[in-house]
Amino acid sequence: MRKLLHDFKNSNDESFYDLREDWHLIEASLAAQYGIRIRQHTDMPWEEFCTLVAGLMPETPLGSIVTIRSEKDRKVIKGFTSAQRKIYNDWRLRTANKQLENKEQLDKKMKNFEVVFAQMFGGDGNGRG
Repeated sequence: MRKLLHDFKNSNDESFYDLREDWHLIEASLAAQYGIRIRQHTDMPWEEFCTLVAGLMPETPLGSIVTIRSEKDRKVIKGFTSAQRKIYNDWRLRTANKQLENKEQLDKKMKNFEVVFAQMFGGDGNGRG
């Protein structure tokens, strides 16, 4: 089976869009880049849809939002307009809240932090000096 493309994801497999919340951006982007009105293509295979979304350029509505959400360069972020800063901050807040909802995953991350900090200060990360 063919592996699907990692559309708009960084090397950590972090996604910078939500299929449901950003559906209007996806629709607009497919129309802008490919001339496809997705609501008229109810028989499009999922794999084809994923390929089209993965190929969206930064100049599309979704692409421009993802570019803002995924920015890591502090100098670029500092130069954001108030509208861009709102997009960036809203996505960060949404992502943080989503991580807090998954208690099991949060506990696992906290355990990893404990190990890292213990190792930084001479411990073995298992509660032993």
